[in-house]
Amino acid sequence: MAPLEIELFACRSDNFGVLLHDPETGATASIDAPEEKPILDALARRGWTLSHIFTTHHHGDHVDANLALKKRFGATIIGPARESIPGIDRKVDGGDSFDFAGRRVEVIATPGHTRGHICFHLPEEKLLFAADTLFALGCGRLFEGTPADMWASLCKLAVLPDDTVVYFGHEYTLSNARFAVTVDPQNAALAKRADDIEALRAKGGFTAPTTIGLEKATNPFLRAADPAIRRHLGIERAGDAEVFAEIRGRKDRF
Repeated sequence: MAPLEIELFACRSDNFGVLLHDPETGATASIDAPEEKPILDALARRGWTLSHIFTTHHHGDHVDANLALKKRFGATIIGPARESIPGIDRKVDGGDSFDFAGRRVEVIATPGHTRGHICFHLPEEKLLFAADTLFALGCGRLFEGTPADMWASLCKLAVLPDDTVVYFGHEYTLSNARFAVTVDPQNAALAKRADDIEALRAKGGFTAPTTIGLEKATNPFLRAADPAIRRHLGIERAGDAEVFAEIRGRKDRF
């Protein structure tokens, strides 16, 4: 079985578009549908035809092109059962799985950013599409869920294999890096990564994808148990979810 091919590109002001393509069957999925034209351009660039849209949550910057793309291609839209998704054909929730071009796609429920947010995990391919739950050096804002919700969701992702490749929804990494060093200033790996990100973004490079292992080593939102972070924040005896909530609150005010 040939490896899946991935096309990463920019949409809107700071969204990532992602296409997932099987060269043997021709099946092609868009991870969310932020904006029609960049998706059409990417399909044309690669000579692919859209067959699926995997929707992670209901926010407009992730579903705006659903109906237009469905009308144009007849694409099957698979998305969260607990949210209202334009054009949805199949509703899925955490613990569900489905087939895409002979690969199993596992659905992970990750409430926090929205109540029904889901992520798509392809275990054999070691791929995770995390949208607005987990970013490089960050996590999504809590528009609908609680800090405890989001912490539990991030913990589900953190137990995936370290070499899992993570695609996320937005190019927020430079801001995330500048914040991360303020809560984890003694982390040498983070300091180096922050410098590398500054240089990469100065050249216009994308910071996606990342890996679970890299995020566990440098992303403060996954590191609530770390003693150095706890000491720096002055909350050494707090529970992990409380430490996460403090970090998320500081990022909101950053």
